[in-house]
Amino acid sequence: MHPWIIQDHPGNCPICGMKLEPVHKTANATAPSAASSAIAIDPATSQMMNLQTTQVTRGPLRRTIRTVGTIDYNETALADVTTKSKGWIEKLDVDATGELVHRGEPLFEIYSPELYSAEAEYLAALSSPDDSSATTLREAARDKLKFFDISDAQIAGLEKARQARKTLQILAPMDGFVIEKDVVQGQMVDAGAKLYRLADLGIVWVFAQVYEQDLPYVQLGQEATVKLSSLPDREFRGRVTYVYPNVDEKTRTARVRLEFENPGYFLKPGMFVSVQIASELESSTLLVPDSAVLRSGEKNTVFVALPGGKFDPRTVVLGPEGEHDMVEVASGLQEGERVVTSGQFMLDSESQLREAIQKMSGPVGMTVETPPATRANEPEPTSSTGADKEGVVYVCPMPEHVSIVYDHPGKCPICGMTLVPVTPGELKQLQPGGKVLYYTCPMPEHSYIHEDKPGKCPVCGMTLIPVMASPDAVTSPVPVTTNSLSNPKPAAKQLYTCPMHPEVISDKPGQCPKCGMTLVPVANTAK
Repeated sequence: MHPWIIQDHPGNCPICGMKLEPVHKTANATAPSAASSAIAIDPATSQMMNLQTTQVTRGPLRRTIRTVGTIDYNETALADVTTKSKGWIEKLDVDATGELVHRGEPLFEIYSPELYSAEAEYLAALSSPDDSSATTLREAARDKLKFFDISDAQIAGLEKARQARKTLQILAPMDGFVIEKDVVQGQMVDAGAKLYRLADLGIVWVFAQVYEQDLPYVQLGQEATVKLSSLPDREFRGRVTYVYPNVDEKTRTARVRLEFENPGYFLKPGMFVSVQIASELESSTLLVPDSAVLRSGEKNTVFVALPGGKFDPRTVVLGPEGEHDMVEVASGLQEGERVVTSGQFMLDSESQLREAIQKMSGPVGMTVETPPATRANEPEPTSSTGADKEGVVYVCPMPEHVSIVYDHPGKCPICGMTLVPVTPGELKQLQPGGKVLYYTCPMPEHSYIHEDKPGKCPVCGMTLIPVMASPDAVTSPVPVTTNSLSNPKPAAKQLYTCPMHPEVISDKPGQCPKCGMTLVPVANTAK
C-alpha cells in the first residue's frame, strides 16, 4: 500500500498497519530506493514547464463556513398575556405594538364579575370572627384570588382598603417589547384569549442555512459571527446552540441555530445577516496546498521535489479541506518535503508514460517474493486478490459500530476507539447481517442497554438499534493476516475485554464492572 516505507527488519507498516512484505534483490538488481520511480528533469526544461514548489508544513487545520441567516425571536423569552375570567376592558395602559414594558407595569384594567365576586368573598372572610373555620375560609378565598393571577401587592391593597374594586389591573409578566396586541378599549374578552404577546430581545436567535456537506464541521458551542448590511463597521459574536435534525429537500441545507447577546437592540428580528462559523478541525496536522494534488478519481497524487532535479510521484491519503485552499494529508508525505504546485500535469504525463513502458518491458530492478512457508499455505491467487490489498478500509472494533466504514485511519467519532484496517473479504464477515442478537442504544454511554425487541432507550429515549450476529461467526473484528493462516495456533479460549479499560479481562461476555460498557472479544489466547 505504501511502497516508500522501507525497513531492514520485518514488522507492520507505520501508516496502515499492514504486514510488511520482503523485497529480494535479483542477480542484476540494485538496492531499491524511494526514488526508483522518480523523474529527472533538467533545469532548463523545469523552467519551461514552470515548475513551482512549496514546503509541506504542519499547523492547525481550520475551516470557516460562510452562509446567510435570519434573525428571529428567542422562543424561550416569549410570553402571552391572557385572562382567566370573562370580562370587559375598561382601560388600556399599553395601547400600541412595539412598546417596551417592564415586569410589574400595568397593561390594562378589566372588569370581571367573577373577579369582583372573588374580592367580595375574601373581604367577607376577613371580617368573620377568628376561629379555625374562618381561617380556612380566608385561606381559600386568598388562594382563589391568586388563581386569578392577582398579585400579592394587589391583595395587600385590597386588605388595606377593605373595599372591592370594580376593575383590576393586569400587570406585565416580564420585560420585553409588545410584538402582538389583539385588544382595544371596551372590548369584551373571553377567558384564555390572547391579548398581548411580549418578547425579550436581550438575546436573539439567528437561523443559518448550512449545506449538508458542511454539517460535520458544525458543533455545538462553536463561535460564530454575524454582520449586518446596515452596520458594516461592526460584527456580533455568538455561539452555535442547536443543529436541527432534518435537511430541507429542496435547498439541501440544514437549519443551525445561533444565539447572540443583543445590547442596544441592534439585532432586530426579521433582519438578514451574513454568518461565519469558525471551526478548528485539527490543532496540528500536515498541510499542503490544494493545487499540489492531482485527483484522478481512483487516487490522489502529489509530486515531491528531490535533490538533483528529480520528482517522485507519491500517492497520498487526504483529509478534509481547510481555509486558504489548504488540505490535510493523512499519509504519504513528511513535514519539510517540497511538493510541486504548478506544472505537475506535465510531470504526471511523463510518469504515466514511463509506467506504461515499464509494464510492457517487464519488471526491472527488483522482485517481490513471498517466503516458501507462507507461499505453501497461501490460497490460489484470484483476480480479486490485488483489489483486496488495495481496498483496505477501516472500521471501529466495537461490534455496534462495524456498520460504518471509513477510508482513512483515525478514531471512531462515536466512541473514540482506534479504527482497525480490514480488507474487503474481512469486511464482508464483519458486516451486520443475519440474526439480531439484541437491541441497544446508539449513545455510547448507554451501550449496556440490551433489549429483546425494538423500542426506545429507557435512559435517553433514543430509538434502539439492532446488533446483528456475524454471518460467518467471526468472534473478533481484528483483521486476519496471512501469517496466521500459514501458522495455525492451538485451540484457543475466547476472552473479552472493556474498550475503555483494557485491564478488565473476562472469559464470558457481559458489562465492564467499572464503566458498564459492553465487553468486546479480544484476540484468541492459546490454552
